[in-house]
Amino acid sequence: MEKSSGSTFKKSLNLTDSTAIVVGSMIGSGVFIVGADMSRALGSPGWLLIAWFITAIMTVFAALNYGELATMMPKAGGQYIYLREAYNPLTGFLYGWTLFMVIQTGTIAAVAMAFAKFMGVLVPWVGEKNVLLSVAGLKITTVHLIAVSSIILLTWINSRGIKTGKYVQNSFTITKVGILLLLLVVGFFIANSSGWHANTEYFWDAARLDKETGAVTALSGFSIAAAIAMAMVGSLFACDAWNNITFASGEVINPKRTLPMSLFYGTMIATLLFILANVVYIKVLPLRGIPGGEGVVAQGMAFAANDRLATAAITGIFGQYAAVIMAIMIVISTFGCNNGLVLSGARVYYAMADNKLFFKQAGKLNSRGVPGYGLVFQCVWACLLCLSGSYSQLLDYVIFAVLIFYVLTNLSVFIFRYKRPDAERPFRSFGYPVMPALCILCAMFIMVILLIYKPDYTWPGLIIVAIGIPVYYIWKKFNEKGSVTV
Repeated sequence: MEKSSGSTFKKSLNLTDSTAIVVGSMIGSGVFIVGADMSRALGSPGWLLIAWFITAIMTVFAALNYGELATMMPKAGGQYIYLREAYNPLTGFLYGWTLFMVIQTGTIAAVAMAFAKFMGVLVPWVGEKNVLLSVAGLKITTVHLIAVSSIILLTWINSRGIKTGKYVQNSFTITKVGILLLLLVVGFFIANSSGWHANTEYFWDAARLDKETGAVTALSGFSIAAAIAMAMVGSLFACDAWNNITFASGEVINPKRTLPMSLFYGTMIATLLFILANVVYIKVLPLRGIPGGEGVVAQGMAFAANDRLATAAITGIFGQYAAVIMAIMIVISTFGCNNGLVLSGARVYYAMADNKLFFKQAGKLNSRGVPGYGLVFQCVWACLLCLSGSYSQLLDYVIFAVLIFYVLTNLSVFIFRYKRPDAERPFRSFGYPVMPALCILCAMFIMVILLIYKPDYTWPGLIIVAIGIPVYYIWKKFNEKGSVTV
């Protein structure tokens, strides 16, 4: 699989590079925003932190499970390969299909739009009111222009070779982690603790907060567990993309050691930063507030303007400069995040094309040893999602689809232990079989809760995955006739 068109993947990613891809892909804009909706779902600082702790445990232990799979099959495509080998080609295709249609490209589009919107804080010309073109009710603004341009730029950068892509990734990951650490230090040691004093009054009093009125509805018993599951949609989305390094397994130096270590270190670093960021939010702002209240303290975490929780938190620290500081942080963070997403995603389409389940050209490496056509296909679809405005709706549905494949991939650890007991496993999943089983059960519980309480978010995700079934058979039929050659 590693050879195509006279070129081969270049082993260029060491432990630092691989860890930077994990951390950089995880830290985008989610941690700065999702806490507001989670606060409304739980109404309690203590339970909010519990939701983040559960997310962190699920993420780190799932990363260790993936580490075992990655050392067994250190090939380009990562999770797609694991699912194909554990189950069948259809299951692998459904993952690749959903990744291309929604998970990877939709996330790239959303992160690019966040990049552009916060760029507008620094450059007033970039704004949703500055319309460049209006066709059939579709408005193309300067925000769309910057978002699309950033995707095209990152696609070009990563087409220049894995070394170019990794240098950009390392630079932006180190920069944003450094800035985030600085903000955390200021938050812990310099910012006042007015929020903490208010939060101690209802630290463990779980409640649902009405988004429009701010009305408080107390929760108890099973309703708390259900609320945590629904709130974790935000934290799981913020922590997503840690598995992207497995897509680039074919370019990792000593993958049987580097992949599991980078997955562990990367997820530990990112989830720890996310938890500490939420501790700072709780220290600076009261969780409960008033919708449309005067000032960030009155609005609280739950009702921060436009859900920009991090901006609200540092307003209490830096005052009028908060918006600019946060904009710089998110511009750097989202650009680095998207570089990791762009870099890794094309490797899955390469593996699919090698199995004759994607456009033939995507299975070719360019002269610099990267899947150039795969990058282009990804770029075009992500840009179209940006322009259509549909990416936000798609991402509402994507977490359920992600959970489906999360469960199947973790379950494949058990399947391979049974089917291939003698296979070489340089790294073994920690706490097997208990920890992998707990990851699966937690994910399945969240899925059941979402099916019951948020069907509008779940059924569309299922439909997107299900559409891939007829597409798979149609693709195979056309491929047998030699029709799919793009």
